[in-house]
Amino acid sequence: MTTTGTDGRALASLAALLADSTRASFCLALLDGRAWTAGELARTAGVAPSTASDHLTRLVQGGLLVEERQGRHRYVRLAGPAVAQLVEDLAGHAPAPPTPPRGLRAVSAGVALSYARTCYDHLAGRLGVLLHDALLDQGVLDRAGGLALTPVGVGWLAELGVPVEPLRVGRRPLVRDCLDWTERRPHLAGSLGAALCRRFLDLGWTVRGSGRAVRLTPAGRPALAAALGVAPDALAAPASRDTAPARA
Repeated sequence: MTTTGTDGRALASLAALLADSTRASFCLALLDGRAWTAGELARTAGVAPSTASDHLTRLVQGGLLVEERQGRHRYVRLAGPAVAQLVEDLAGHAPAPPTPPRGLRAVSAGVALSYARTCYDHLAGRLGVLLHDALLDQGVLDRAGGLALTPVGVGWLAELGVPVEPLRVGRRPLVRDCLDWTERRPHLAGSLGAALCRRFLDLGWTVRGSGRAVRLTPAGRPALAAALGVAPDALAAPASRDTAPARA
């Protein structure tokens, strides 16, 4: 047994759960933070429902997913932020697919995900990285001694309507860097990253799109730009033809 409280066999067992492309696809889809049925995940991965059920059972037994039952329906979701972090970190080190999506719909979906999406419960993509960098520039965050919320940041959050103290409760870190798949730079995770994602949705500055995609609303773009101290043009989504599709 190592000092981390596990051993080689336990680590290999965990790695084996994600060493199958179908199970890995399920976990990537569940990074949207929502509960999915087995049938929905089966269609996403292109496998038979019976095959999906077997894989989901393994993921639940392995502690990566949890299930909820409502009547005859079985819903599954990632077991928590730590699992989402594991999946996102592994995906950030995976090579890009050899063949990008073809067709207008696939390219448009890839562009939307590259620009803004949820990474479990916080913002990712170009918008998520911009948020992370703007908060550092505005002094809301500081990394002099490791990424941390500043007193200026506490006041900024109060003006935004996000109380800080409830976010400090629990084992989850308040702020944390999360390597972005598409930008290859960190976006903001932790309980604060999740709270900001929720607040932007509540204010109507952002709305959920298809799957994990997130869109800025017409009113949200200038409002968020003002809050972050950036020009509204900095928040503009790129044109489809100029942006490589996301792998998410």
